[in-house]
Amino acid sequence: MENQITIYIAGDSTAAIKLPDKRPETGWGEAFQAYFKANVKIDNRAINGRSTKSFINEGHLAKIEKSIQPGDYLIIQFGHNDQKIEDPERGTHPYGDYQDNLGKFIQTAYQKNAYPLLLTSVTRRKFEDGIFDSMSVGAYPQAMIQFAEKYNIPVLDIHKITTEFMAKAGNEESKKYYLHLPPGQSENYPAGITDNTHFNEEGAKKVAQLIIEAIHQSDLPLRNLLK
Repeated sequence: MENQITIYIAGDSTAAIKLPDKRPETGWGEAFQAYFKANVKIDNRAINGRSTKSFINEGHLAKIEKSIQPGDYLIIQFGHNDQKIEDPERGTHPYGDYQDNLGKFIQTAYQKNAYPLLLTSVTRRKFEDGIFDSMSVGAYPQAMIQFAEKYNIPVLDIHKITTEFMAKAGNEESKKYYLHLPPGQSENYPAGITDNTHFNEEGAKKVAQLIIEAIHQSDLPLRNLLK
């Protein structure tokens, strides 16, 4: 196809494509393709359980480097597994190796004449005494913003946007966007599940929509690829 452009997504389980045995869990990246023009392909490389550290160390960034072309885009969203400081394979410090790792993603894009775009971590659903916890992903969103401002890298504060949306939805209404299932409703989760990190199909579509709206309202060249 003429002027084919690929948008790569590097991220964790909140964005990733899910296997049938995980449904109705859905990653926001799965809902992305519908918003873009016909010459744009979404290549979702996000993987469950990965942090910036493990994604790089397992060679997934190197694989993107081999296939990404000039004029393509690299969207980067991590944080949830970087939080797991007790896990030496994944944990990073927000103002230390997390930022260093973000630099490796950015460098990969620029070396290939591709466009990087940082997205702060989508929020977890966490209410305390009826108040939404805006620090559910710790300092990682703010650390990404600081990094982006220091090095003049495009960034969209999706953590802020999703936090505001879920807080406005409220404690009960926000459950419908996450993987909350009673016993017996799903063959994949016969005992039920209460998961305040991962989205169901409706939640993934909503988060994708919020990201797309943020792109629309930005001055990023990526918005020219939207339908």
